[in-house]
Amino acid sequence: MRRGISIAAAVTVVALAASACGGSDSDSSGKPKDPKDISGTITYWDTSDAATEAPTYKALVKQFEAKYPKIKVNYQSVPFTDVEQKFKSAAKSGKGAPDVVRTDVGLMAEYASLGYIAPLDGTPALKDASDFNATPLNTAKYNGKTYGVPSVTDTLGLLYNKKLLKQAGIDKPPATWDEFVADSKTIKQKTGAYGTYVNPDSYFLLPLLYSNGADLADPSGKKITISNDAAVTALTTAKKINDEASMKVDFANAYQNMQTAFKNGKVAMLIQGPWSVSDDLTGSAFKGDESNLGFANVPAGAGGKAQAPTGGHNLTVYQGSGNLDASYLFTQFMTSTESQIAIAKGTGTLPTRKSAYTGEVTANAKIAGFKPILEQTARPRVALPQVGSLFTPLQQNYVKILQGDQSVKGGLDATAKEFQKLLPGFSIG
Repeated sequence: MRRGISIAAAVTVVALAASACGGSDSDSSGKPKDPKDISGTITYWDTSDAATEAPTYKALVKQFEAKYPKIKVNYQSVPFTDVEQKFKSAAKSGKGAPDVVRTDVGLMAEYASLGYIAPLDGTPALKDASDFNATPLNTAKYNGKTYGVPSVTDTLGLLYNKKLLKQAGIDKPPATWDEFVADSKTIKQKTGAYGTYVNPDSYFLLPLLYSNGADLADPSGKKITISNDAAVTALTTAKKINDEASMKVDFANAYQNMQTAFKNGKVAMLIQGPWSVSDDLTGSAFKGDESNLGFANVPAGAGGKAQAPTGGHNLTVYQGSGNLDASYLFTQFMTSTESQIAIAKGTGTLPTRKSAYTGEVTANAKIAGFKPILEQTARPRVALPQVGSLFTPLQQNYVKILQGDQSVKGGLDATAKEFQKLLPGFSIG
């Protein structure tokens, strides 16, 4: 079980919160500070890919320093896989934490509940909030406050090989999971390619849960819902897809094998995110013919909805920052329309601001393809501090269900019992 911070740490957080909310963005007369007068040094932890994405962010940091010469930014590249534990250790101890950190949206509730990141409502960091797409902005909210500013976003969609669908006589991608299974069988019969490849990572199970009206838990009712009837329907469908529509899954190396099979034309459809597209286009099925890659919403389930989780990153400000004014200003600059356009052009990631979807940005087929998917089907994950921990027992039992080592109901009941250990005060229902 993840526990809260110590009493001493809690007292520190309260004191920091008081200083953060004390109008530090104003001068002694109560007037807002002129950004040109803000000075000092701040540290920024960037978790973008060091080789392909970081150069774009470094260039923006230099532009910020040129615009605000009194502020120095200590840019540090921190691997995405390391940043969670590194930040939590630094924030808990009060030593070595950055002023601003690029934070995965799945960590927002936990960081906020621990008092590690500052609420940004009413600060210069959250400028022109109405310009943000609602879905990524909602990932930054916890208990009615906004703790981050959306920087880049993503979701899951249905990627498909247009030629294989056409060869199978299918004129449009499947709109429901039943159609997904039926089309997969038709594709195998008429083309020899498999319909899909099931990704056994529990994150990729979320579209099936959401579209069938299920979720991991209900915070408002303090209920664990992963084993209810809607979840059973979702997992029964997942098992059917695995057994009847999917290429045989290599559970030891599923993601890489899935990608290889799709990009080389051995699999026709995948539930995937925009991060995979660059790799897809290197395969024989799409190289030299990028227009063969199709984009569509994830299929709808028994609930009649097509829904997928929102991913991406928000910029968050450390509650204990010694220079909140500069941190707010830096966060504002890095999430501005101009910066988001530069990031989209430089990295191919989806902006979070509506105004950043210019013609130049949507000339990127990946961004153009995922933009409507994001707007139509993306939804935030359940806002629980423990949400990241819930995926581990779900993953373990999901694999057992797919492999036939556990029944759907038995696997979900076992998952619910594990959830109870992580969610004190929640009942199974």
